[in-house]
Amino acid sequence: MTDRTPMDWEQRFRDETTPWERPGLHPAFEAWRDAGDFESVDRIIVPGCGRAPELKAFAALGKSAIGADLSATALAWQKRQLDADGLTADLIEADILLWRPDAPLDGVYEQTFLCAIPPRLREEYEHAVHAWLKPGGKLFALFMQKEEMGGPPYGCSIPAMRELFPDDRWNWPDGELVPYPHPSLNGKPELATILTRR
Repeated sequence: MTDRTPMDWEQRFRDETTPWERPGLHPAFEAWRDAGDFESVDRIIVPGCGRAPELKAFAALGKSAIGADLSATALAWQKRQLDADGLTADLIEADILLWRPDAPLDGVYEQTFLCAIPPRLREEYEHAVHAWLKPGGKLFALFMQKEEMGGPPYGCSIPAMRELFPDDRWNWPDGELVPYPHPSLNGKPELATILTRR
């Protein structure tokens, strides 16, 4: 735990109290993969990767993948999964909001990070993601929808996300966002969209 988050993520992984984890790959990941949305992406980061299988899946697709988390236990799990299949990814144990890559990235896979951090850090998160990505880079976003106050997870309403990721810095696609109900969070939907960095 750091002074930036009240949650002891390391202890949560040690205790196996991780209800935000989905069984298997996220269906949005599979839809984006099958539609070819990752084809233009080489370097991609999964912030707050935890034990998400998507990190290994990106590596298996031949991507230069980066997984970042505050939990050493979660990152050790990721390393075991990668090693078992002869795959590699860069693993970073750090407050990722303070990190900057040595060269711009093509993609950010946002699944459970934004809804996990205190809302006071959201503007810092947007600035970090914008700085990580090259112009034209993609933010593969899953925005947790939750009406109850408090968290984590904290609700990421679309009006709030439109304000956080403004049109002068991000291109939002036309059309409705696709909902993916979370099986272990009372069916609360995550809304999937791909934002493009201007």
